[in-house]
Amino acid sequence: MSQANMSINPFAQLGRATLALLQGFGKATLFLMHSVVHMFSRPWQWRRVIEQLYFIGAKSIIVICVTGLFTGMVLGLQGYYTLSKFGSTGLLGSAVALTLIRELGPVLTAIMIIGRAGSAMTAEIGIMRISEQIDALKTMTIDPIRFLVSPRIIAALISFPLLTAIFDTVGIFGGYLTGSQLLGINPATYFYRVESSVIMADVAGGFIKSIFFSITVITVCCYHGYYTHIRRDNFGAKGVGLSTTTAVVQASILVLVIDYILTTFLL
Repeated sequence: MSQANMSINPFAQLGRATLALLQGFGKATLFLMHSVVHMFSRPWQWRRVIEQLYFIGAKSIIVICVTGLFTGMVLGLQGYYTLSKFGSTGLLGSAVALTLIRELGPVLTAIMIIGRAGSAMTAEIGIMRISEQIDALKTMTIDPIRFLVSPRIIAALISFPLLTAIFDTVGIFGGYLTGSQLLGINPATYFYRVESSVIMADVAGGFIKSIFFSITVITVCCYHGYYTHIRRDNFGAKGVGLSTTTAVVQASILVLVIDYILTTFLL
């Protein structure tokens, strides 16, 4: 078969796309393994970990609280009108709490962090790459992945579960505002249902998801920033923008895919 025919053969194009996907997945896996190994190497990078804790965690609290509050309020509103059709409005607390803790809390927290912190770290590392700052680190015998990525993974492993807990708490309060203060459900009934329906397995499942999401988000965002210079579609400042867009889209999709897989095992 000639080269021209291969270029328009849909099976050949599918094969090339599949090989490119597998190659990218393999490189990202090695990138993650390299980062994890250096998490335990000395000297410890406590200062950089604290900086990333502030950037990923502390600076995301307002976004998480606002998103969690209105998510809980919407769940309270929608849940009330759904449950009222079956005469079960007293179960609103259970519906809001379980929906947030099992699903929406970890997922929406991860997506908010992708938009606020993940995009920024992709752009930062990408600019360091095209401005040859990463090459300068190698010249000074400093491992760039250890210096740039490992502290971010440590900070994300700490920040994601804590931000998820904040999201869940604020969301449950938002459901209370809608259900009790607006629609007239007894507050004692609402919080009793929250307490009686949520068990430790639900909370643990949400934290397990947040840990997987944290590793996924940091790996994808840092990987695309780190390898900005080898993009085929563009280079320079425009390449950084495209890498940032790709990282945000891929990380968001992977969060939803991993959420489905984990939910299958955790139910």
